[in-house]
Amino acid sequence: MENIKLIIDSSSNMKSDPDHNVEVVPLTISFGGKDYIDDQNLNIREFLNDMNQNQIAGKTTCPSIQAWLNALEGTEKAIIITMTSGMSGTFFSALQAKTMYEEKHPLSKIIVVDSRSAGPELTIVVHGIEQMLKGNMRFVDLEEAIADFRMHTHLLFVLQSLHNLSLNGRVAPAAAKIAGLLKINLIGTASKEGKLEPLTKARGMKKALREVFKYMQEDNYHGGEVIIDHCENEKDATTLKEKILAEYPDAKVEIRPMRGLCSFYAEEGGLMIGFHE
Repeated sequence: MENIKLIIDSSSNMKSDPDHNVEVVPLTISFGGKDYIDDQNLNIREFLNDMNQNQIAGKTTCPSIQAWLNALEGTEKAIIITMTSGMSGTFFSALQAKTMYEEKHPLSKIIVVDSRSAGPELTIVVHGIEQMLKGNMRFVDLEEAIADFRMHTHLLFVLQSLHNLSLNGRVAPAAAKIAGLLKINLIGTASKEGKLEPLTKARGMKKALREVFKYMQEDNYHGGEVIIDHCENEKDATTLKEKILAEYPDAKVEIRPMRGLCSFYAEEGGLMIGFHE
């Protein structure tokens, strides 16, 4: 298929790759009177230190319409994949950019995909699209094919710290404190509507990883591609990878560090697991 640009936001934990026509558009994270642009220049260690000391609710800002337009500039065909519309305005700002770009360039064709997820599941969707583009599928059939593919991708996450979630009013501060003291990890998923949903709690990481693996199998996992994104926690990511490979030796399992946006939500020690069944 002819050259089609893939544009994704930084919640994907991906880096821009001009050789493969992939561009990442950054979100902005703000707390403590400072804005952090989630691009390759963000020093994650410094960002986490600042975040751990911060005691006031932070916020994330989606890419502007102009940022998407800049990424689209000069393209005839593009697919934009955004983080879930259930948690961010990113999808809607991308949709507005698509409308404006197509009005100005009537021959262009842009697809905007709401991943209803974030982090590694977004990347799994990107990889699926890249496979489709290698085939000889017509551009008009891509949207449906992507929707079908997304029926078979999932996201699970493990949180060791609930500090930010409590600051942002998503968890009671007392609950966050107790969870920290008792080493209780929260295991959750991205629901079909694209909201982050808690599934269970597990004391200690060993038990948490066992639970994650159990949920993967309940989600119909049979050895498809897995991406494990971690926030300064390669050790547990590696343990989970070994657990998966012990059962599914042919599975493709990749471990990556989180960028800013996912680190802001998952926090230090957190894991996000994206997979295709």
